[in-house]
Amino acid sequence: MTQHFSALVDGLPPLPVYLLVAGLVFAEAALFFGFVFPGETAIVVGGVLASQGRLSLAVLLPVAIAAAIAGDSAGYEIGRRYGDRLLDTRATRRHRAAVGRAQNLIRRRGAFAVFIGRFTALLRALMPALAGSARMPYARFLVFNALGGICWVGVFTFGGFFTGAAFEHVAKVAGRGLSVALAAVALVVLGVWAWRRHRGEARSGKGADGVERDLPGDAAGALVADAAADGASDGIRDGR
Repeated sequence: MTQHFSALVDGLPPLPVYLLVAGLVFAEAALFFGFVFPGETAIVVGGVLASQGRLSLAVLLPVAIAAAIAGDSAGYEIGRRYGDRLLDTRATRRHRAAVGRAQNLIRRRGAFAVFIGRFTALLRALMPALAGSARMPYARFLVFNALGGICWVGVFTFGGFFTGAAFEHVAKVAGRGLSVALAAVALVVLGVWAWRRHRGEARSGKGADGVERDLPGDAAGALVADAAADGASDGIRDGR
C-alpha cells in the first residue's frame, strides 16, 4: 500500500499531493471510509516527501491536521443524524465485534475514547460516527478530536520525515544504488506491517464452538488503551 501511494504521487507537483493527502486523511474518518482509504499511509509518505524537499513540512502539517479534524467532525455529524441506521450497513455488520468494543469504550471513557481511537485504524473509522450516534456533546468531542488529530498527524508525519532523512544520509555514505535497494526493502516491510496491522484490527476470531472472540492482539490493545485512559483519569483527579 505504501509503495502504491508513493508511486501514485511520484512526479506530481506539490499542490495535488497536498490535496491528495488531505483528501485521504479526511475520507478515512468520514462515512466509515477508513475501511478502504489509507490516511495513515498518506501522511507517512507526505513526511518522506517533505524530507526530500518536495513538500513543505510547514504546509503539510496544518493541512493534514485540518483534514483529520474536519473528517472526524463530518463522521460525527453523520452519526448524529443517522444513528443506528449506520450499524445496519454491510461494512459495519462485518465488524460488529469491533463496533461493540468501540461503543463500550465510549460508555466507559467518554470523549477520551475519541483520542484513543485516533491511533487504531478501525476505531479511527468508527469512533466519530459512534460518538455522534451516542449524542456526545460536540464541544467535548471537538477538543479530543483536535488533540488526537494533532498527535496522530505529528507522530506519523515526523516518522516519515526522519525515515526519509535517514535514507538521504545513507545515500551519501553508501551510494545511491544500495540506498535505493534499502529503501525498497523498507517500504515493502512498512507496507506489509501496515497491511497486517489493518487486517488484524479489522477482523475478530471465532473459536471451534462458533463463539466470536477478540483476537489476542485486540485484547492487548484494549488493555493498553484502558491503562492509558485510567492513568489520564487518575492524573486529572490528582491534579484537582
